[in-house]
Amino acid sequence: MTNLRIYVGTYYKYNEGSLYGKWLDLANYSSIEEVYGVMRELHKDEHDPEFMFQDWECSKVFEHLGLIGESYLSPKIYEVMQAIKDSCYDEEVIEAFIECFSLGSLDIEEVLEKMEEAYVGEFSNDVDFVQELLEGTGCIPESLPAYVHIDWESTARDIMMDYADSNNHYFRCW
Repeated sequence: MTNLRIYVGTYYKYNEGSLYGKWLDLANYSSIEEVYGVMRELHKDEHDPEFMFQDWECSKVFEHLGLIGESYLSPKIYEVMQAIKDSCYDEEVIEAFIECFSLGSLDIEEVLEKMEEAYVGEFSNDVDFVQELLEGTGCIPESLPAYVHIDWESTARDIMMDYADSNNHYFRCW
């Protein structure tokens, strides 16, 4: 399961000058209800604790999808964690896709579906990507005369109008 840790305190304690809380690794719990149960137990000294997520460590996917914030932990978080685990892509690729196309308003299934259609692969730079793309699709004839030279940087600039990349992951624009 994906790595997602939160540090949970309460607004009451924070306003009283205390940062008392605890790091919780969500992979250690099976549901959001179980997590909230642990948080209520941790802060049982308050009648109705208002939880404050003072810090978190996770992929930016969770932030982009609006699943976590200072005072909010989405009930869908386990659904998203499972969808990422079940997909054939790692979080880095999903994160890159969301960053390229600002898809924070979609649910994870829509993101994965669109990403599946658009993902081309990982390349070290635009020139390498475009050269492999054109050679791989047969757009560059094998019998190209030796005296013909391709300006790959210029070609990459033109081709990249139809593609987006983030963190060396390349996607077709739709």
